Amino acid sequence: MSRIHRVAVAELGDVVTVTGTEAAHLERVLRVRPGQRVRAFDGTGLEAEGVISAISPGRVTLELEPARAAANEARLAVTVCTALLKGDKLADVIRMCTELGAVAFRPFISRHCDVRELSERKLQRLQRISAEAAKQSGRAVIPPVQAAVSFSALAGQLDSEGGTVVYADPRARTVLAEAVAGSEREVQVLTGPEGGFSEDELEQLAVAGAQGVRLGARILRAETAPVALTAALLLPEAL
Repeated sequence: MSRIHRVAVAELGDVVTVTGTEAAHLERVLRVRPGQRVRAFDGTGLEAEGVISAISPGRVTLELEPARAAANEARLAVTVCTALLKGDKLADVIRMCTELGAVAFRPFISRHCDVRELSERKLQRLQRISAEAAKQSGRAVIPPVQAAVSFSALAGQLDSEGGTVVYADPRARTVLAEAVAGSEREVQVLTGPEGGFSEDELEQLAVAGAQGVRLGARILRAETAPVALTAALLLPEAL
């Protein structure tokens, strides 16, 4: 049985033409041929199966069946708010949390961040990583990566939005399960930089209604904590 290739498209319909890097990947890397089965997805949660009907330089045409909602998205929508991290650590966080089922990423700049800026070029790369991880893991949702904001701006947004917000704090007495009990639809998780949150930032989180949670008896690295939180919230569905 031949493999069904997944294809990211801007919009689903009866006939869809794929161009750009996605078409190049289909042509040059996967070497697809007319008649092959595909599963197209639009990044918002819809997907449709179909076949490749035509191939020309830089263009691959798909004939698709009616779209349907993907069945493998988690019931709990987890948004990951993470401080900017050094090197490629933020890319690793986005890749792994996307695979686990996170629905969005909100990077921020806090007092103890060593990195103080997320350039447009790096943001676009992070968005590509999110799309690639979604495609590889069989998801039909591509989690958006927002532009980085200051910690104060994020805290203000969280305060106005309400809902369940938790942040990693090794000193907290509350465990994650207690903090999210009754949260059936949406949870936002915050993790700080290598130096942790400042006292002023902890006060802002308290005002915003966020609750600190501990993640076991061990101290996790800044790039491990967001992945651990996301996994703890979403993997129980598979147990």
